[in-house]
Amino acid sequence: MSANDASQSRAGPNRRAVAAWCLYDWANSAYPTVVVTFVFAAYYTATLAPDPETGTALWGRALALSGLGVAVLAPVLGALADQAGRRKPWIGGFTVVAVACAAALWWIRPDPAYGLAALVLVALGNAAFEFGQVFYNAMLPDLVPRGWLGRVSGWAWALGYAGGLACLVLTLVLFVREETAPFALDTGAAAHVRITGPFVGLWFLLFAVPLFLLTPDRAGRRVRPAVAVRSGLATLWHTLCRLPRYRGIGRFLLARMIYTDGLNTLFAFGGVYAAGTFAMTFEDILVFGILLNIAAGAGAFGFAWLDDRIGARRTVILALLGLIAAGAAVLAVESKLWFTVLGCVIGLFIGPAQSASRSMMARLAPAEIRTELFGLYALSGKATAFVGPAAVGWVTLWAGSQRAGMATILAFFVLGLIVLWPLAEPAGPEPAPADRA
Repeated sequence: MSANDASQSRAGPNRRAVAAWCLYDWANSAYPTVVVTFVFAAYYTATLAPDPETGTALWGRALALSGLGVAVLAPVLGALADQAGRRKPWIGGFTVVAVACAAALWWIRPDPAYGLAALVLVALGNAAFEFGQVFYNAMLPDLVPRGWLGRVSGWAWALGYAGGLACLVLTLVLFVREETAPFALDTGAAAHVRITGPFVGLWFLLFAVPLFLLTPDRAGRRVRPAVAVRSGLATLWHTLCRLPRYRGIGRFLLARMIYTDGLNTLFAFGGVYAAGTFAMTFEDILVFGILLNIAAGAGAFGFAWLDDRIGARRTVILALLGLIAAGAAVLAVESKLWFTVLGCVIGLFIGPAQSASRSMMARLAPAEIRTELFGLYALSGKATAFVGPAAVGWVTLWAGSQRAGMATILAFFVLGLIVLWPLAEPAGPEPAPADRA
């Protein structure tokens, strides 16, 4: 145990600092929920694209390119941050970029001529959101002792689901639903939809402020930028070459890459499956999405204590087993009601699968390369993001069945579980290889 952990264990975590750190999850979750998944995604597909099919494809490609950029650059930026020491300047910079991109969506009018600009803004904003997560996640082990990692990660993840949901509901009530919106916005110019971009930006900015005021950062190091770049890149290359020698980290990142691909594919195709197989309307899907977010937040919150009690590895394994069982049941039912009920059960296990993965990475990562490894953690969530959607599409076409296509998602959960199973529960940060400089 480090001196920092020892002092935290005696005094307990700084509650204001932890609360402010958790609140950043509430702040930034508005961007993926409102812009990427629901409101602005539908606006682009319906009004800016030539047709819904082309719009879906272009939207997917923009997000794929955004994810590819994160996968390539996140480990590099993490290595640079480890050299410089401080993390909040990186979080602040990427927060500003994401907020600016969201606010700029106000100028995207319902005209196909604005289609490319919309894709560029969303892709840049999404990349900034993901980059910010790298440095934000890496702060967690410095804030709380090891015995609190699971519950604080779970609390933050639950708060993130709640924040995204709250922002979504407010955008619908205040702006999007014309019959209830209190503001007289020009619906002919889609102002009631475009305003959601600035609203998300304001939400993100406002609730991110406590992190910068109340949460402590690591001390900065007096390293010249050129030296930091050279040293960071050298350290990253050294870590990549010796990653197999870190007991467990390589296996965990591989397992997470596989089961996260399944989770991402589930998010991407859940609404498509609901509409195609169960003939759910847009309103039905929106209600289902709200219920799913509530269930996922409840799962992340409820499993948070279990993470600290039985360990992150066992918590992830329980979540994967739950996802496999509930997912198989969803593929078997014919009733819309049972689909909704079992979908919420799936949501209960999505939250802890994500939050316990973050706490496990925090437990495994040596302090001196923690941000760098969280960059690789981000890479593991993006590197094969195209495989799951491709598998669903190919199998659906080959079998002529959405159920058969969606069944491929279970294979990612099963394979991820098999890779993760032999990994020992982390008792402390992994030691650096003996020959590490």
